[in-house]
Amino acid sequence: MFGEGIRLPQSEQEVEALEVDKNCVFKTGMSGVMGFGMGGLFGFVMSSLDFGGPTLDSKYHDLSTKQQLKIMGKDMCKRSWSTAKNFGMVGAIFAGTECVIEGYRAKSDLYNSVYAGCVTGGILGLRAGPYAAVPGCLGFAGFSAAIDYYFRDV
Repeated sequence: MFGEGIRLPQSEQEVEALEVDKNCVFKTGMSGVMGFGMGGLFGFVMSSLDFGGPTLDSKYHDLSTKQQLKIMGKDMCKRSWSTAKNFGMVGAIFAGTECVIEGYRAKSDLYNSVYAGCVTGGILGLRAGPYAAVPGCLGFAGFSAAIDYYFRDV
């Protein structure tokens, strides 16, 4: 059809926007921010579904509904904040690691996400001790491979 093979010249702003998007610092920061947002939303929803919250404790039964709602709201915000920080950290570590590996290998393939998943899982597993780092590495690498394979295949 018409226009096949014709490439319009890009403006200077378009070229700069594409270059910023390739920057590892930008990718890491953006993944951290997006992970923080998604983690906050996920934590808020999951904490609202938790039926074992603080209001089931017998010491809260004598409080008014308004006081119980205030306690539940604080608990939901605390859990949401915690989940947001965790998701943000995982997103930033994974994206930053994958970007550095991709730049080092000069390839964009499935192995970059597997290696980045192993590094991310290992770092997260180290918080529980050195014996948790290996299963963390293997588990996160396997999960990353499955997700990346699915999205590359679709």
